[in-house]
Amino acid sequence: MAAQTSTAKFSDIYELKEELGKGAFSIVRRCVQKATGLEFAAKIINTKKLSARDHQKLEREARICRLLKHPNIVRLHDSIQDEGFHYLVFDLVTGGELFEDIVAREFYSEADASHCMQQILESVNYCHQHGIVHRDLKPENLLLASKAKGAAVKLADFGLAIEVQGEQQAWFGFAGTPGYLSPEVLRKDPYGKPVDIWACGVVLYILLVGYPPFWDEDQHRLYAQIKAGAYDYPSPEWDTVTPEAKNLINSMLTVNPAKRINASEALKHPWICQRERVASVVHRQETVDCLKKFNARRKLKGAILTTMLATRNFSSRSLNVKKNDAIKESTESNTIEDEDSKVVSVKCDLERVYQVSVNMLSTSQEHPGRKQEIIKLTEQLLQAITSGDYGEYTKLVDPHLTSFEPEALGNLIVGLDFHKFYFDHANAVETISLDPAMSGDGSEGPPRVLSKNSKPVNTSILNPHVHLLGEDAACIAYVRLTQFIDRNGLPVTKHSEETRIWQRKDGKWQNVHFHRSGSPTTETGK
Repeated sequence: MAAQTSTAKFSDIYELKEELGKGAFSIVRRCVQKATGLEFAAKIINTKKLSARDHQKLEREARICRLLKHPNIVRLHDSIQDEGFHYLVFDLVTGGELFEDIVAREFYSEADASHCMQQILESVNYCHQHGIVHRDLKPENLLLASKAKGAAVKLADFGLAIEVQGEQQAWFGFAGTPGYLSPEVLRKDPYGKPVDIWACGVVLYILLVGYPPFWDEDQHRLYAQIKAGAYDYPSPEWDTVTPEAKNLINSMLTVNPAKRINASEALKHPWICQRERVASVVHRQETVDCLKKFNARRKLKGAILTTMLATRNFSSRSLNVKKNDAIKESTESNTIEDEDSKVVSVKCDLERVYQVSVNMLSTSQEHPGRKQEIIKLTEQLLQAITSGDYGEYTKLVDPHLTSFEPEALGNLIVGLDFHKFYFDHANAVETISLDPAMSGDGSEGPPRVLSKNSKPVNTSILNPHVHLLGEDAACIAYVRLTQFIDRNGLPVTKHSEETRIWQRKDGKWQNVHFHRSGSPTTETGK
């Protein structure tokens, strides 16, 4: 299908299916092309919320994506503007993140890392040949085409990408993700294609040992490390990495961009093009173990930043800096694009709060009593939900509770009105949710809330993990297991993954934010 701007209505060509992901100003849903039955991923942007500058950036992203047609790049197939929404129709990639796939493999070697990096470099080289600089190359944007073994690595998310002429170097703004920013960007020097190669060097370092070359909780110290090119190869993990792999990293992480290797040259490096002879084929279990921790930390950072945005009322409607895209849609990756002092101020403010939160998280002593208190409070809250006791529920939640959940269809919910509806209509919700015929996809679940006359429901918290964020805040993540009897008298078990943020105000703990996974159903949740 040619990637072009279509004048037809989106609904005439495609049928929307379930949600795949969401951001501050967009939602991604699976869609099916009616004429062919082919599946795609539709990124749906609410253009009513965008400024004139946002529209320019959206057009730039669409223009760049239409240009790129490569097996290692997520391809744009269609671009449709329709009644206040802009639909970008991309390849449906179902394999998830490359880094998440690696930790699930039974075998992972240096040669495997070489094969991954070759595909990444192929995509970057193609971009550079077409005058495109990605500017945000990082693990979150490296996806797999499918879950099949040997599936292609695909570069995604060109929201920060720019167009350059030849080897043009200029100041295009401060953009990227902190740990992957190049020295020239941090110095605010003119830059161009070499910034992508620097990011490739960071990614390659992580692929080989499972942790990044530059790391510090303090962002100023992190940036100082990067500008100085201050990284090393500590023992024992680097002792088993071949000299050729280290040589390629050194060539990529060269501080002077004029001396840095380019994508075409990197593809000709022996560690890439002669991997069968050069790269080690020994399983790297320590790398896999470290990568699991690295992935977990990335996700935790995203959860904290998302929560800060939500609890500080940085909703899509109230975020004043959204017009400058200071905090890009995926807060879990901490992408930044600063173009004026107001944006820098807000970004730095959020980053400072995040750093304080993580420092508290990593340095706080164990407080088993307080952790148990958070678990018990969460159990009490879930009991109030399943019993339909709105009075008890309001005692445990903040009046300005924020939440992300499937039923909200990608919107940030603020306040209690949305949730109160399910308490007020408990009996009706019970009737619907216990009727298997009401759901075509089998996703119906136990009711959100149940009146005292409803069928018995048992709710359990499995594998709770509590992170204490200082003295007066805590985050709890858990699997919520709900058991009930359906209308046919058969036992049914449902589960969802939930994260809740608790804050102590005037000596009283209140739930200020929660995030629940799943598909939109009549199931559970406050």
